[in-house]
Amino acid sequence: MSYEKIITIEPGKRGGKPCIRGMRVTVYDVLGWLGSGMTNKDILRDFPELTEEDIRACLQFAADREHRLIGTSS
Repeated sequence: MSYEKIITIEPGKRGGKPCIRGMRVTVYDVLGWLGSGMTNKDILRDFPELTEEDIRACLQFAADREHRLIGTSS
């Protein structure tokens, strides 16, 4: 799965933070919800505009970003 078509970055939206499909929901929002204990089902119930694929894209984006950060600090 490639997150490039799902995660968008627009300078004028949410301060340029990575968002989902041009919406105002950020990757950080989704990761925060998951970190607080919400399940995918909870998130999809509260935010019906999101999909399972959107949530997986957020996780993949975060993992990729973390991998790049670790790779540059070695």
